[in-house]
Amino acid sequence: MKKVKFLFPFLFLTHVVFAWGFYGHKMVNRLAVFSLPPEMFAFYKANIDYLTENSVNPDKRRYSDTAEACRHYIDLDHYEKFLPIDTVPRKWNDAVTKLSKDTLLAYGIVPWHIQVMMQRLTYAFKEKDLEKILRISAELGHYVADAHVPLHASENYNGQFTNQHGIHGFWESRLPELFSTDYDLFVGKCYYLNNPLEIAWEASEGSFAGLDTVLGFERKLNASFDESKKYSIEYKGQTQVKVYSKEYAAAYHQMLAGQVERRLKASILTVANMWFTAWVDAGQPNLNDLVKDKKQTKPSDEEMQQIIAEEQRLLNENRMIGRDEK
Repeated sequence: MKKVKFLFPFLFLTHVVFAWGFYGHKMVNRLAVFSLPPEMFAFYKANIDYLTENSVNPDKRRYSDTAEACRHYIDLDHYEKFLPIDTVPRKWNDAVTKLSKDTLLAYGIVPWHIQVMMQRLTYAFKEKDLEKILRISAELGHYVADAHVPLHASENYNGQFTNQHGIHGFWESRLPELFSTDYDLFVGKCYYLNNPLEIAWEASEGSFAGLDTVLGFERKLNASFDESKKYSIEYKGQTQVKVYSKEYAAAYHQMLAGQVERRLKASILTVANMWFTAWVDAGQPNLNDLVKDKKQTKPSDEEMQQIIAEEQRLLNENRMIGRDEK
């Protein structure tokens, strides 16, 4: 089987990072397209560049929207120390009744937000609204991928409570940057999900299950590794930056035994499954009937363009609202 190869840019310890990094999110959405059935593939393939580039929009909004951050994670270790997570009701209204909305927002709502995005995508398919189908598909892919990152299931999201600051970017960006060319990211054909909310929960619980591995193995490695060889200096343009060394990363990656690759593959397949399920629930509309004018996939009004420009400015200044994962 031919392996899909991708190159990632350097991840810098001094730079703000996100789940899977910008390039990781783009990769997930792009590869998900190739798992779609023929009835969807032609349309999604024709718009694959839009789906790829706009996969990072939710992260950009974290610099301008105070409500955005909690949509990317759920701190399951706030509620339980071990699986199963049976103290948090799966349905939103039940969870609000038991735990309060403020509590849920404080510790993350990614499974429920995935459900909301699924409902929006289903409606967009029913309406045959080209712009909404593409925009919501791109952003739904982002949240699904986020749910598959172990450190997005923990209050200790960047190792700040265990003297492992920087592990967030190390696991989700530095390791794929160095080793993704050897990953087999073929996931096969997508399939219908009878309960998308439950699948979203399974993704977050799978991330929670991997927390001990992510944190414990790095602690073990750090305790036995030559400190002088843990970091190295690399270049971004003309700028020198401190990064986890290739030697340290290779040792950690080997200890993880394919965990990063497995979570990436699960992200890709789940994104495709979500897109397909929303399309089926909408009655399987003929996507070939949609106008394929690329201009319609972009915000058309001046106000939206100004919002996007402001988000990009704040992104460049690293002024994130909420969790800072650098």
